[in-house]
Amino acid sequence: ENLVAAIAAYRGALEVYTRSRSPLEWAMTQNNLGAALRNLGIHQGSPARLEAAVTAYREALKEYRPERVPLDWAMTQHNLGAALRSLGEREPGTARLEEAAAAYRQALRVRTRQRAPLDWAMTQVNLGNVLAAIGERQAGSRHLREAVLTYREALKEYRRERSRLDWARTMSNLGNALSSLGERENEVNWLREAIIAYREALKEYPRERMPLDWAMIQNNLGNALARLGERDNGTGRLEEAMRCYRDALVEGTRERAPMQWAMTQNNLAGALIRLGEGAAGTAEFEAAVASYNDALGVFVASSAIYYVELCWENRDRAIALLAERRGFVPPPSFVAAQ
Repeated sequence: ENLVAAIAAYRGALEVYTRSRSPLEWAMTQNNLGAALRNLGIHQGSPARLEAAVTAYREALKEYRPERVPLDWAMTQHNLGAALRSLGEREPGTARLEEAAAAYRQALRVRTRQRAPLDWAMTQVNLGNVLAAIGERQAGSRHLREAVLTYREALKEYRRERSRLDWARTMSNLGNALSSLGERENEVNWLREAIIAYREALKEYPRERMPLDWAMIQNNLGNALARLGERDNGTGRLEEAMRCYRDALVEGTRERAPMQWAMTQNNLAGALIRLGEGAAGTAEFEAAVASYNDALGVFVASSAIYYVELCWENRDRAIALLAERRGFVPPPSFVAAQ
């Protein structure tokens, strides 16, 4: 309700602060309107709100020009990048994410390490997040390697003794990129580095004070352990991964953080399938199908098309494995209709 009221207030202010009469006040109000729209879009899972945020930021940039107000221009480029990233995460493909990366790089033209070291580090982290997201969706490892380098740049200013929480967040993000890179390049050393990064980050995330952040890192640690488990003999790493996912679900509940909960359910299902492939019976496959169904319910409700498609494909594979284990191989049309 507060965000809805803020949006109405900013739109009302734009009738007073017109572009022709007060160009810089108009741009500031457009920027503030974009922030409120983005926050509401994330809260509601609404692509339309996020599109409106992107439009508002681009309007602001018509008057916030780098030669005129460089710091305000850089701030708005950064905010535009954040809105494009939020939109790109909910869409297939990488077009929006690539636009977000371009916006962050524009911001870094002004937010240099010498001029604004902490703003520089924050923008480097956000650029790394977008590069990692692109890398997840595209073949090859170029973007993932760029993300690793970008996070390591940020850590030159986000030092543990100076800013413990920013350091821990960046270590967690570095772990994500290393984990994905290890899977992409089939390199266990990247995965081991990722596990170290997550465990170090968890030392600065108290479960009691930051339960959702703690849960997300537990989820991501589970992913790295599961990927390493696929390359190890035995089931120890996979079982450790499942403990991480289940711990994450205790704090990152469906009510508190539905998208986060759904992603963890999807990951838990993947670990269950891998365990099921090496075990007798159908229990792991049945549990995996149930987890995928739970996750799909949230992804569909949030219009998260990329995750819907990914989870649907995963669930169809789990259904096929379950049917095969039971001695019934369904025709492709049966699986597609589930």
